[in-house]
Amino acid sequence: MANVVFIHGIANKPEKKILHQLWLNALALNDGIHLGAEGIESTMVYWADVLYESPKKEMAEHENNDSVVEPEDYIDMSWLNELKGQELDWAIKLQKQLGYSVESPDGTDDYCPSGEVIDELETLDFERIPLPWWLKRRLMKILLKDVHHYLFNVEYSPRTDDTFSVQDEIRNRFIKALEQARKKEGPLIVVSHSMGTVIAYDCLTRDPRCPKIDSLITIGSPLGLDEIQDKLQPEWTRENGFPGTIMENWFNIYDRLDPVASLDPNLSNDYQKQGAEVIKDINEQNSGVWRHNISKYLMGAEFRAILSSELKLEE
Repeated sequence: MANVVFIHGIANKPEKKILHQLWLNALALNDGIHLGAEGIESTMVYWADVLYESPKKEMAEHENNDSVVEPEDYIDMSWLNELKGQELDWAIKLQKQLGYSVESPDGTDDYCPSGEVIDELETLDFERIPLPWWLKRRLMKILLKDVHHYLFNVEYSPRTDDTFSVQDEIRNRFIKALEQARKKEGPLIVVSHSMGTVIAYDCLTRDPRCPKIDSLITIGSPLGLDEIQDKLQPEWTRENGFPGTIMENWFNIYDRLDPVASLDPNLSNDYQKQGAEVIKDINEQNSGVWRHNISKYLMGAEFRAILSSELKLEE
């Protein structure tokens, strides 16, 4: 029996059970893949509670919605003021790469902790993405925070009674899910979205506890960004960035108008296997305005064909 391990992406999410079912529903919609009916087990690696106080509860804010944040949402970026040295430099560089300037803690001005002015219009591909600017900027703020807190293993308290070492906690959850799935028969496929692709890659490459998997599918991934790759060293190199824990294939699926993946959507040149480009980069164009939506990717013909093949459903 095959197994699928899902791991979600940036921003707050509904509670784990609801989120898992939303992914399964999207995958099955319109004569898609019904994992349960095929005898395939799946699990969701859930980490939103490590960085967010409480789950999203309104249906309008679930994964099927066309946005992650609403216009009135305030994204607190005051944590940037506490950064120093190389960590501050890293955050500034990634901020610039993402093509936006963050708001000051009181929400009145655009600023950068170093005083450096960042041109919001400097990234052409990013500006072609059909999203209102308030949404693009808030999305990039969320990405910056989630990526930073994970890669720098920040001590974070989303609630009064809970404090996590972010990377340690999320790694433990991912490794546990893989260990449980690996005990079962059949291929083990990891399907990761957005920030989840960074977590999956980090664990598969840099955590010695990580069991082998058969195939990895990354969706809407920011792994092409130099600043993320810098924090994956020394285990990551461009010539040998393909994880030894992947026994078969790595598929990378993106939409050119997905704001998270669009800055560098192709990963095959950055994650080679002994100098050879082996990752299969696939452009899956979604519909509508919000192209980073996981439900749209899960309904994509390219993605479904790949997953079906890796799960041996065509045999």
